[in-house]
Amino acid sequence: MSRLKLMNIRRSFEDGGAVRTVLDNLNLEVGRGEMVAVMGPSGSGKSTFLSIAGALLKPTDGQVLLDGESLLDKTEKELADLRLRRIGFVFQSANLIPYLKTEEQLVLVAKLAGMDPGTASKRAGELLGKLDLSHRRSAYPEKLSGGERQRVAIARALMNEPAVLLADEPTASLDAPRGREVVQLMAKLVKERGMSAVIVTHDDRVVPLCDRVLDLHNGALVERNQASLV
Repeated sequence: MSRLKLMNIRRSFEDGGAVRTVLDNLNLEVGRGEMVAVMGPSGSGKSTFLSIAGALLKPTDGQVLLDGESLLDKTEKELADLRLRRIGFVFQSANLIPYLKTEEQLVLVAKLAGMDPGTASKRAGELLGKLDLSHRRSAYPEKLSGGERQRVAIARALMNEPAVLLADEPTASLDAPRGREVVQLMAKLVKERGMSAVIVTHDDRVVPLCDRVLDLHNGALVERNQASLV
């Protein structure tokens, strides 16, 4: 069963009195343990697509399902709770809170979701161990390398055990070895935890690490022949 499903998505915007359609008849299904890459030039609608997949923006037409449940008839409060508990976001910049230590970044997310402190501390410790960050648990963001900050961001995104992981250009600020390391780590965790993951990227180096690659073209997703890219 697909964890994330977008069906016949259309998204239009008012632009100087005219209507501009950014996404048109876009469809996507991502199964458990699957990580897909979405690629396309600037202005192709990747940010709009990711915002709809992450319940940050409603489509003009179409349907978005998470574990078979429609997101479009939910209130804003319900959507905010869903984003906190069931969707993990990893951004181009790690967006860590500068005055919080590594472990505190994770525990804060758990606290917002109502997790008890003991469980939160235990889960944070487990994630930091998996991401080879245990020795950096008391470090502030300014003391972390770019790769370490991005790994903290991944750990934070996984803290509430989301069904879906969405990443926006997660390798953009990293050199080639660190970028590959971060995406390999994401792929491993996605499979271990049965999540669905979508990476929006310009980075062709991550293509071999993904299960599928789709190009956003003329407002729709077109599957690329993976065999020709490996």
